[in-house]
Amino acid sequence: MIIYDGSADTEAYKNTFGRVMESIAAEDPAVVYLDCDLMNSIGTLGFWKKNHRQAINCGIAEANMMGIAAGLSAGGKKPYVHTFGPFASRRSYDQIFISIAYAGNSVRVFGSDCGVTAAFNGGTHMPFEDMALMRAIPHSTVIDISDGAMLEGIMRGAKDRPGLTYIRLTRKTYPAVYSKDHKFEVGKGEVLRDGSDITIIACGLMVGEAMKAAAGLTGKGINARVVDMYTVKPLDNELVLKCAKETGAIITSENHNIIGGLGDAVGSLILENGINCKVRKHGVREGFGSVGPQDYLQKHYGLTSEEIVKVALELSK
Repeated sequence: MIIYDGSADTEAYKNTFGRVMESIAAEDPAVVYLDCDLMNSIGTLGFWKKNHRQAINCGIAEANMMGIAAGLSAGGKKPYVHTFGPFASRRSYDQIFISIAYAGNSVRVFGSDCGVTAAFNGGTHMPFEDMALMRAIPHSTVIDISDGAMLEGIMRGAKDRPGLTYIRLTRKTYPAVYSKDHKFEVGKGEVLRDGSDITIIACGLMVGEAMKAAAGLTGKGINARVVDMYTVKPLDNELVLKCAKETGAIITSENHNIIGGLGDAVGSLILENGINCKVRKHGVREGFGSVGPQDYLQKHYGLTSEEIVKVALELSK
């Protein structure tokens, strides 16, 4: 059920992550959690202290952690690995590509504080390209978490999912979108708000901004549909094409570079199917990461509801 009213989730996602990770491991002895000295940052330190057999601190050696995870998978275990987004993608890319994906192993990789949610960790810790990298790996699954209920649902649902699954999240909170009992299906988007004039397809942080933008557009005579496309790969092709045909205009919005992420996935699909639909990609354009409070960074990179409204008005001319 959709419960969005603009208010933030009450549980920080790092606490959700730690709570759910410990629960999954208790339910399935094949589950093993690996981390790169960030357990205190993601809520799993207590779990590690209680259970060294199913929780492993690999130290600050991210590429090595991916190799360990691949070996565990090959031995019949179900590895969950976590580190900050740039280290879960850029730094470990070759090991993820070869040892996990190419070798046919099944590993769930969590990259935290992606995009502007890295805030004061600064530009080196602020990946705007992680989804593009992971989308390029054959048979990968790429998910951008949009609220706490989804984080829990996706974590539990990923346990027996084959292959490489990359999940990006924040350690803080986003606006609550879904009820706790909502069921999430990988490869399917969620229509959060119906509309006939334009569709805003968003993921992660930008889902809440898209909902605010849609409310603002109502006063300007534009009836906007909002879709949470939390699975960036595999994309919900059927829903995207339906929106393109019905509204004739689509804005994609992502806390990510416009190259290689959600916008390119949606735009390519519409182009390949010859649909007469105007498409605009909203996200980071030719920018490296920076440092500062998240609200400042959102304005700096244009990742706000106000910017989505501007794009919608331009698209509607």
